[in-house]
Parts: sequence; C-alpha cells; structure tokens
Amino acid sequence: MNTIIAALSAALGPDQVLTDAASLHARRFDRWCVNHLRDFRGETLPSCAVIARPANVADVQKIVRICTAMNTPIIPYGLGSGVCGGIVGNPRAVLLDMGSMNRVRSIDPINLLADFDAGINGLLAEQLVAVEGLTIGHWPQSIGISSVGGWVSTRASGQFSTAYGNIEDIIYAIEAVLPNGDLVTLGCAPRAAAGPDLRHLLMGAEGTMGVITGVTLSLRRAPEQRTFSAYYAKTMDQGFAAQREIVQTGWLPPVMRQYDHPEVTRNFRAHARDNQAMLLMVHEGPAARVQAELTAVAKIAADGGMAPADPQVVADWMDQRNHVPEWRDLIERGLIVDTVEISGTWSRIGAIYNAAIKELAGLENVVNASAHSSHVYRTGINLYFSFASLMDGTERMEAAYFDGWDRIMRATAANGGGIAHHHGAGRLRKAYLHHDLGDTGVALLRRLKTAMDPQNLFNPGNLIPDA
Repeated sequence: MNTIIAALSAALGPDQVLTDAASLHARRFDRWCVNHLRDFRGETLPSCAVIARPANVADVQKIVRICTAMNTPIIPYGLGSGVCGGIVGNPRAVLLDMGSMNRVRSIDPINLLADFDAGINGLLAEQLVAVEGLTIGHWPQSIGISSVGGWVSTRASGQFSTAYGNIEDIIYAIEAVLPNGDLVTLGCAPRAAAGPDLRHLLMGAEGTMGVITGVTLSLRRAPEQRTFSAYYAKTMDQGFAAQREIVQTGWLPPVMRQYDHPEVTRNFRAHARDNQAMLLMVHEGPAARVQAELTAVAKIAADGGMAPADPQVVADWMDQRNHVPEWRDLIERGLIVDTVEISGTWSRIGAIYNAAIKELAGLENVVNASAHSSHVYRTGINLYFSFASLMDGTERMEAAYFDGWDRIMRATAANGGGIAHHHGAGRLRKAYLHHDLGDTGVALLRRLKTAMDPQNLFNPGNLIPDA
C-alpha cells in the first residue's frame, strides 16, 4: 500500500492523507450494532490502509482515478451514522472521508433550492436554511450525526416525511464522481422526461456505484403554525384504520406515529392506559390549514372510536426524539437490542405486525418485542420493530441479534411486506433483498454494478447480494 499512499500524498498533499493509527481506528466501522458488539468483546476489526480527505470535487476525481489505476478498493465515508454495516474496514482499501467537503454552495429562496457539499452535517444544513425562513423538512433521528450525502446514499426518511416526503422526494439534483473518475450532475429542472431518472442509480447505492460529491435539495418555507394531537387506540388495527382514513381523505400531518402498548409504556409511561396503543401527530403549515386539519382529524378519530390523549405527550416526544443510548451502554447492561424498519400496504400491515411480534416472542431471553409506525402513505405504512434480549455475558448476543432480524425479515416477507424502509441494506440486509427485488431484480442490480464499476472497487461486499 505504500505506493498508493505516496501517489495520494503527491496528488492531494500529505495533510489530506491520514495513516496514523488513531484516525484509522476511529473509522473502522459505522454505527451498526454488530461491529460495536464485536469491538466490545475485544475482537480485532480491520482498518482501511489509508484515509484520503478530499477538499473539493477535483480531489475526489484524483483519488478515484488513482485507486482505479492501482486496482485499489474505495470506501466512501460520510459521517459514519449508518446502522446496517455499510462501512467495514478493509486493509487493502482507501477510505474516502467526505467530512472536509462541508460547504454550503448556495441557498436560493426564490426557487427554494439549496446546494451543499455532500459531506455537510445534516443539522447544520437545516440550521443554515432556517436563517432564511426555510426548511429542508428532512428530520432523520440521526440528523445531528449524518451527512446530506449519506441521506442520499441510504435513501433516508425523516420523521416529518408524511407531508414532506422522503429524501427521494426532496432531492433536486445529485453531483457524483463515477468509478471511472468522470463527474456527472443529474437533475437540472423541477421535473424531467429525459429518459430514465439516472439520479436513482445513486440513491440508495451506499457507495457502490460512485461517490456523491454534492446534493441540491428542494426547500419549503418554514411553517406558520405548529401544534400537536394524540389519541388512544384500543388495538393497533384501530389506529391503522384511522391513519389510513386521515391520509386517504387528503390530510397530511407531517408526523404520524402509532405506538403499541409496550412502547407506550416504555416511552410515555405517565400517559399509558390499559392495554391501548397511542397515535401521536404533529400538525404544521398555514394556520388556517392546521386548524382545519385538527378538526378533521378529531372527527376521524372519534368516528373510529378513539379517545383523545394529552397532546403534551407529543411535545415531550419532540423534545426527546433524537436521544438514544449508545450501543456500548446497552451491551454493558447485558442487552442486545435493535430496531428494524419495514413497510406494507394497509391490507397487510396488521398481519405483518402480528406475525413479527409472535416470532420475536420466541427469541432467546427476549425482554422486549414491540413496534411503532412512523411513516404513512396513501397506499400503506411502515413499522419500526424493536427487540431486546437480556443475556448473561456476550457469547450469545450476536446469534440472538441475527435471529431477531431474521424473524422480522421472514415474517414481513411471508406476509407481503417490504423488508427495508429507510435505513438501507448494507451488509445486514443484502441476503434478504431477493424478497423485494426477486431473483431477476437481484441479477439486474448485479449487472448495473458491473456496468458502472467493472473492477468492483467501490465499497465491495456492501449492498449487492452475494452470487
């Protein structure tokens, strides 16, 4: 690797090429639970050989061309917030750290567009457009530790997606360096019919098809008013029915989250009632529309037999929604835990919920099997399953972890759901992609990868199902 380190140093300057042990150690993996467990257990997890930190697009092109010429793998790295194993160290690879590419290129309040370097922190991007009275409207739980380019690479979804859309609905244009070193900008108008939408080759590709260097996002004006409502549901199905009626009638509370009773008890204990679920909503926008929506939603809930809950529970959720424990803290307490997001149509989501919860009940030493919904569509809804097993020591934790995932994936697929909603696939889900894509779709994905990256240098081993 000395030859490629020398080449990168000559092309970029030695300050942009890191080989010190601390830097390499810190970027060995992302926030996937399994690697944190392995690290906790003292297992040796490989680092990349070198870190290249581009300052601009031209630097990215230099890095890609050097690596391609020397047949060296490249692992694009945003801010390391992924949770499905998209980043795994490779001692033969160059880790391409986009963290220094963090500029705001432009904010356009007339056309409601903002152009960013891909490495910019998502919360910083939101704060900068807020100064102009605008919002991106994309609020993933990881907003403070994720990058704008990472949002695109994983096809992320934010907590306000029911009204504002997922990242694919917010993207205006993508700039990327392809595996041959060429620069491409995809997207130049509000809408286009110029053949297939090539932006989607990079959305969700998780570093396997190129390096995203810039993203232009469509913005919204900051809402005039925001208020909250909450309702109890006697069953999950009753709450699903109310949510379906709300969105199919045409109302779009940007946040709609329905918690089953175990999650109400765990997250909102003071508000828990009997064995009931709870639906939380945020309503925002023009004041007149917010008031009309509140009235309409209240009638839909009442007609569906749901009782009002204290809206303060939503305010509390807003204040605490991004506070999550670190994996190490949970492991030290003997807990192996994860959340798994899937989706399904309205007619199938109840069966998916029941089947997955039943399957999780058989998990070794299970102490929690629960779910909530968090993203709503006219055609269906997502579910976020949570599971936890309490173990005496770490020896069985990894097996229980993969067993929990497998139970949810199988229950979802068997009942006609989609096995990935917004965290991406990484290494964790790639063996299950055939449920969503079919064997022919998986083969097509492999052919696209081969066409764009014939040397298989871009994040090899990630996303693409093994042959």
